[in-house]
Amino acid sequence: MDVRRLIFKYRGYTPIPFFLVLLYQSNMTWLGVISGLVLALCGEWIRLSGVHMAGGRTRTRNVGAKKLSTEGPFAYVRNPLYLGNIMIYSGIALFAGGPWVFPLFIIALLYFFIQYGLIISLEEKVLLNIFGKQYEEYCSNVPRLFPGLTPWNKKQEVKKLPLKKVFRTERRTLQSFIAVIIIIISKEILINILHVIR
Repeated sequence: MDVRRLIFKYRGYTPIPFFLVLLYQSNMTWLGVISGLVLALCGEWIRLSGVHMAGGRTRTRNVGAKKLSTEGPFAYVRNPLYLGNIMIYSGIALFAGGPWVFPLFIIALLYFFIQYGLIISLEEKVLLNIFGKQYEEYCSNVPRLFPGLTPWNKKQEVKKLPLKKVFRTERRTLQSFIAVIIIIISKEILINILHVIR
C-alpha cells in the first residue's frame, strides 16, 4: 500500500499527538497568545478562501478533483488549504507557549511540511493524470506551498461556494480550532486555581 494514501486518508488525525504534547507543556504568555492567534487566524482565512474557491470539494477521502481550481488563493499557491493548516498548527504552538514552544514550533513546521509534502506528491500525480497539460501549465506558473507575490492570471469560470456553505464545510476545522484553544485556556485557568488553593 502507498503510505501517501494512508497519510491522506487519516490526515485529520495526525495532529493529535502534537496537540497532546503541546497541551502537556503549555504555559501561555501574552506575546505568544497574540502572535499565535494572528498566525492561526490567517491560516484559517486562507483555508476559508480556498474552500470558497474550490466549491467545497476539499472534504474528501479520495484523491482527485472534478475541476481544477486556479483562482483566488489557488492563483498564488497550489495548496492553500495545506498552507493554512501549517499556519494554524504553528500558530497554536505559539499560542500555547511553554518551555518547549520554539522546538515545538519548529517541529510543527517540519512535521507538517513532510506530511503535506507526501500528500501533495500523491495529489499531483493523480491531478496530472486527470488534467494533463492544463495541470502542467498550472504547476509551472504557481508555486506548490510557498505563495508567489503575484497571482497567475489565467482565468477560468469558477462556481464559488456560498459563504454559508463554506462555514458548514469548514465546521469540523473551526470546531477543532476552537476546542484546542478552549482546552489550552482551561488548563491554564485550572493550574492558576490550583496554585491559589495551595
